[in-house]
Amino acid sequence: MIKRSTFKPAWWLPGPHMQTLWPVLARRRPAFSSVNERIELPDGDFLDIVWHDKQPGESVLVLHGLEGSIDSHYAGTLLQALELQGFNPVFMHFRGCSGEPNRLPRGYHSGETGDLDTIARLIEQRTDRPLSAAIGFSLGGNVLLKWLAEKSSGCRLKTAIAVSVPFRLGDCAARLERGLSRQYQNHLLRRMRRSYKARFSRIPSPLSVDVDRLDSFRTFDDEVTAPLHGFAGVDDYYGRSSSRQYLKQIEIPTLILHAEDDPFMWAGTIPDADELSSSVTLELSTHGGHVGFVAGVLPWRPRYWLEERIIDHLQEVL
Repeated sequence: MIKRSTFKPAWWLPGPHMQTLWPVLARRRPAFSSVNERIELPDGDFLDIVWHDKQPGESVLVLHGLEGSIDSHYAGTLLQALELQGFNPVFMHFRGCSGEPNRLPRGYHSGETGDLDTIARLIEQRTDRPLSAAIGFSLGGNVLLKWLAEKSSGCRLKTAIAVSVPFRLGDCAARLERGLSRQYQNHLLRRMRRSYKARFSRIPSPLSVDVDRLDSFRTFDDEVTAPLHGFAGVDDYYGRSSSRQYLKQIEIPTLILHAEDDPFMWAGTIPDADELSSSVTLELSTHGGHVGFVAGVLPWRPRYWLEERIIDHLQEVL
């Protein structure tokens, strides 16, 4: 089902770029009580998770976007809001995103669901009950939707929420080479190159590539992401990892929040109603940017509608 969102953008943040950049640049990151834990993975690598200290309640897992971390603008504030509402929030860093390079040549990517499955099972073991909900932002949303489809009727979550999802990775790579959106690509590519160099300063790289000359997502994914993770090339990676093709297989109540003016993709990247299973609701707003959705009448008193909508949905379902 596709439904229209109630989101109304702040008049003082017109356009997708203002909506996207405001929370990144202006929102304060909160301090909160938490426990950092390193999880040793079956293949000898590790990833880091953040628990809220001794918080009872239903567990909610949060997944970040490309090159994100606990310091991303949506992360700490959402964990704090979840804690205040009585939930037990857990934040999962993808491999190499917590400030220390991971040990293996492989890392994470938009279609890698194995680590998410490992952490979901770990939470169940620790709390003696299944993970209740998961929330994924951008790349994390794509990973989450693909995982839900792979689990199908075996998924034990009560609900999931995906925000600003890159439904077709090839579309997003093309969109981010156009106009002002290229600035987002340039920023993320700098971080991706830095992450690659940090990882392979400790271990030999299996690739013979100069990452400094890779000036687009498509070239980086073709020469780095695809070969490191067993794909035949960039088209194989994008084709097998994009979440849009999996939406029909999701069997638990899933809310997708998306803006039609998201500067990371085209309007045509958004799936049609007949591509969604009966369990999936795609809530579309005309405006909102990429993981933005900032409302409010006064610039010094913004309302972060996205966070409010997530909490409302969780309270309604859980």
